[in-house]
Amino acid sequence: MQAGVVREPNQFAIEQRPAITDVPDGWVLIDICCVGLCGTDYHILEGKHPFLEYPRTIGHELSGRVVSDGNGWSAGDLVVVNPYLSCGTCRACQRGKPNCCSNINVLGVHRDGGLTAQLAVPAGNLYAADGLTPRQAAMVEFLAIGAHAVRRSGVARGDTVLVTGVGPIGIGTALFARLCGANVALLDLSPERLQGAADKFGFDQCFTNIEDAIASTKGDGFDVVYDATGYGAAIEAGFVAVAHGGTYTLVSVVKDVLSFSDPEFHKREMRLIGSRNALKQDFDWVMAAFRDGQIDADALCSRVISLEELEQCFGALAADRAELIKVIVQIQE
Repeated sequence: MQAGVVREPNQFAIEQRPAITDVPDGWVLIDICCVGLCGTDYHILEGKHPFLEYPRTIGHELSGRVVSDGNGWSAGDLVVVNPYLSCGTCRACQRGKPNCCSNINVLGVHRDGGLTAQLAVPAGNLYAADGLTPRQAAMVEFLAIGAHAVRRSGVARGDTVLVTGVGPIGIGTALFARLCGANVALLDLSPERLQGAADKFGFDQCFTNIEDAIASTKGDGFDVVYDATGYGAAIEAGFVAVAHGGTYTLVSVVKDVLSFSDPEFHKREMRLIGSRNALKQDFDWVMAAFRDGQIDADALCSRVISLEELEQCFGALAADRAELIKVIVQIQE
């Protein structure tokens, strides 16, 4: 069967892999339908991912159909894949937080992923995608990251919210904060990204510098600030945008050592929250939002391509992805 493999930095190829014939007990074999490309995949191609060994079959934003009956599933069931394989025994798992399992394995990163014809996945990592299309189902995981951050932050109706970094994760975070009834503003250095968010999703408070964003609150700052930039300097700059009594939620992760003013932090009695991956309730929230028409999947999908097309254009997509939200690689229906 075909698989999309990053052999080493800047070398992507379609390879032939043996068909899967040995499925462990409690695991389910699925035919992959669609795969969403995300920043992690682009970073792997560019050699920028810190926790990865090459070669690697990429792909962790996945939808698929169950191959045969068993483990609570029926052949043909459309499923969303939770790509975070947790150990089930560490302290985090015991406390109901498998998203930050201390021994986590992420498909497409720590082990081969789903940019291929078939994949075996633990039965508990599959969620029924009833009422969704395969393309919608492949977009659930990236949106669940933003939904998880919103739940973690405790945002409430009427809160003022600032989302910094208007890439796919930032847009997802903004959409789910708005679903909670918050008044959402966006901050990004790219006017093109901001215009796209305004045109596609109706966000009308858009700023290219933090001073103007803070000024829009009459200097009070925002009740909740989410960072989705992936840049250390931007994370540090965001502290001043948090209102007194507010919350700063770090959705993006950087390798940098961060610093901030402790007096500014303490006088605000600020909460600082890290948000990693997502839980089942976040996946469920996203799927419900798709079913209810609260999220426009068509607006999120920038382009649909085949695996063969990806082999030709992956490098170009990585080099010029500023205006892309989600590229879907369609493996089969």
